[in-house]
Amino acid sequence: MPWLTSFAGYCAPIFLIMSPVFSYSDQALSMHRNRSSAGFSLDIPLIMLVASFFRIFYYPGARFDSALLVQSFLMVLMQLLLLKIALDHRPGPASKGGEAAVPFASASQEGFFERRRPYQFWQWRSPKPYWQFLLYLFIILTTLELILAPFSGVYAMYSVLLGYVGLSVEATLPLPQIFANARLRSCKGFRVSVLASWLAGDAMKMFWFFTSTTEIPWAFKLCGIFQACCDCFLGIQYLMYGNGDQKLKDEGMPSSMEFLEKKTVLPLPVSNGSATISGRRTPFEKSLQ
Repeated sequence: MPWLTSFAGYCAPIFLIMSPVFSYSDQALSMHRNRSSAGFSLDIPLIMLVASFFRIFYYPGARFDSALLVQSFLMVLMQLLLLKIALDHRPGPASKGGEAAVPFASASQEGFFERRRPYQFWQWRSPKPYWQFLLYLFIILTTLELILAPFSGVYAMYSVLLGYVGLSVEATLPLPQIFANARLRSCKGFRVSVLASWLAGDAMKMFWFFTSTTEIPWAFKLCGIFQACCDCFLGIQYLMYGNGDQKLKDEGMPSSMEFLEKKTVLPLPVSNGSATISGRRTPFEKSLQ
């Protein structure tokens, strides 16, 4: 159907360029409105910023469709904003609300993405190291670009390496969320709007990548296929787990609503032997607020 190919060739680039805004604006607004980034992975900005930087520096050697380059610049801006909001509203180390005290990248020591990393990489409590790392990465990529560009043979291999590494990093985007959902047996804190935009973007990308008349390197196609499979698995997890308190129930603990329904205030003894209501909240009550 030539008309469908032409339609996709016109609409897909526009959709891809705007996809960073479609995908993450709702998540950013939700964290800002709730003043909490619990349930949101700080690994998402890390993955997307690294992948976007690599893709931008991949362009001079690959000269792929310019829509993908524009999308990369817009993705950098969106992820920097998302990281700023997530760090500003990150729960304190003593907080135990929701999935994690630290958005789930450092919520516990149970999963691969939750283990303590060397030098606590991307698990720092201070915001400054996050921005320093991104600045150093940009400086290193810029320096390598200037040094290797005059050597065409070496630069060609370097450019291909940049493309595959960057797109492979981007393809791992759903993995931290998949592992966190499996550990918690809940998708609470992960916006369904983000999932919907990922799935819609995957469908649009797959059709455009394999029907476009412009240059789309195979690195984009292979990594896009892997990411689409991961996003589909995320959708299955959302259908299985939803936003419930499955982990609490499986561990024999009441869910938030069950606890509130059955909650009673126990009298505490005082010095005269009588019992009064103290009004002090238990640690479990406090964690629910």
